[in-house]
Amino acid sequence: MIQTLTQYFSFSFVRYAFIVGILIALCSSLLGVTLVLKRFSFIGDGLSHVAFGGIAIASVLNLSNNMYLVLPVTILSAVLLLRTGKNKKIQGDAAVAMISVGSLALGYLLMNIFSTSSNLSGDVCSTLFGSTSILTLTKGEVWLCVGLSVIVIIAFILFYNKIFAVTFDEDFAQAIGTHASIYNLVIAIIIAIIIVLAMNLVGSLLISALVIFPALSAMRIFKSFKSVTICSAVISVFCAVTGLLIAVLAGTPVGSTIVAINIAGFAICSLAGVIKK
Repeated sequence: MIQTLTQYFSFSFVRYAFIVGILIALCSSLLGVTLVLKRFSFIGDGLSHVAFGGIAIASVLNLSNNMYLVLPVTILSAVLLLRTGKNKKIQGDAAVAMISVGSLALGYLLMNIFSTSSNLSGDVCSTLFGSTSILTLTKGEVWLCVGLSVIVIIAFILFYNKIFAVTFDEDFAQAIGTHASIYNLVIAIIIAIIIVLAMNLVGSLLISALVIFPALSAMRIFKSFKSVTICSAVISVFCAVTGLLIAVLAGTPVGSTIVAINIAGFAICSLAGVIKK
């Protein structure tokens, strides 16, 4: 096994996959706790469908790097979801469902009408489930992922106290002078960046698992916000690395394998939480 791994790591695309995978797992876990506590878990799923629509448009336009189109489209959709969710005529969950299903349907329709590939089913499957995209990253895409990951981590550290306040009691935070709407906007933008990054790792249909499972697993063991966030980051990175190793050695789909490891991690943490009590 060690010989096989050494041989695989001699290839640059495998090293790129592990670097990006670890960074994406770390970024995804940071806001997972906030999303769970604010009951925004479904927003990640909705934005992932929007990102799929953006990728469809990018493929129709033959863009060499679809992230330059997908990222602004997803950020704009995150802002719209935040604004629309406060509309009394269209409730938050209805807005997410409307935008996510519409984007997914239009994306697939565009890919069929303006097909630029001889293997449309394979392209769609790879985009939805992240089958091979993480193993075909170019050096430029890796540096872009590293740059965006650093931005996400720095933003989370800088706004940690504000995110904490807005997460637990938004009304009180606003009453003492915190501009809750601005920090909700920051959270939405960071989520959008994470979603676009995570599409390469697990695909658009499985992103929510990467964001939510580590947070839920950490909550089984710890109770404080900081402890849960740190534990969530450790669990997320461990599951991503383990999933990538298994996928490389066994030839299983990367995204599905990582999510399966996260499910196993949740079961173990749940058992640990019961024993701890």
